[in-house]
Amino acid sequence: MIPAPFIVGTGRCGTTLLRLMLDAHPLVAIPPETHFIPQVISARRRHLRPRRAFLKAVTGAPFWLDNRMDVEELKRRIWALRPFRVGDALRAFYGLYAEGRGKPRWGDKTPNYVLHMRAIQEVLPEARFIHLIRDGRDVALSIKDLWFGPATFEEAAQRWVSWIEEARRQATSLNAYLEVRYEDLVLRPEETLRKVCDLLELPWDEAMLDYHLKAEERLEEMVQPMRLSAGRVIEAAERKAIHTLTGQPPRQDRIKVWQTEMPAAEQERFERIAGPLLSELGYETRESGSL
Repeated sequence: MIPAPFIVGTGRCGTTLLRLMLDAHPLVAIPPETHFIPQVISARRRHLRPRRAFLKAVTGAPFWLDNRMDVEELKRRIWALRPFRVGDALRAFYGLYAEGRGKPRWGDKTPNYVLHMRAIQEVLPEARFIHLIRDGRDVALSIKDLWFGPATFEEAAQRWVSWIEEARRQATSLNAYLEVRYEDLVLRPEETLRKVCDLLELPWDEAMLDYHLKAEERLEEMVQPMRLSAGRVIEAAERKAIHTLTGQPPRQDRIKVWQTEMPAAEQERFERIAGPLLSELGYETRESGSL
């Protein structure tokens, strides 16, 4: 099977940046976040009508409209599957998306799939997981005021640690798993992308370095408002706005932002929880004092 990239991470760690870089390759199309795979995997065991359950999960996903997909054609392909297997149904969805962009290969970028990699591999053995890791303090600063962010820096630290540790636990039983540092992707994009291409058995193409030229166009796919449980509605424009920097070449000034923007007291609280993992990953802490 042709390798399929699955870009995962903690959120605000560079997954959209890498998605746009890979999507700029003339062979690969990666849709906006899907969010439905865990549900369709679970549904296969509970429903007597798996095709209906699959289509309901996909078309009812939070960002279904972002895919700009012909739902009738998707239904036709799903109902044509004999027998029905979740993996084949997912391939039909991603394949249809890629065809619509004139490309033969597909992938996925849904950060929280970092918690579901083993389950995804079970139904899609061609999945190759690319885990983006960014300094947790920069992640916390980037996510703290967003609708999906934790309420405090302590909560941000706990999430960052737990998601990375869970990813590494799952990685021991994955066929293909690569950790990519956000900082490397920004500082050494070609070198880092070549490693990703090797994992994917994908020929190198310079177009990936010019991802920003088409970033705005690709983000225009984001059209679906999102209603939060508290009743607030996140409009598509607000969803797109948090990715505006992808319309520029990699911004090196977004590295180590915590050193100037995170108060010392918050740094201390964050490191009290995440310090050991920060050090293990080679990030500077108050105790280590250096990278």
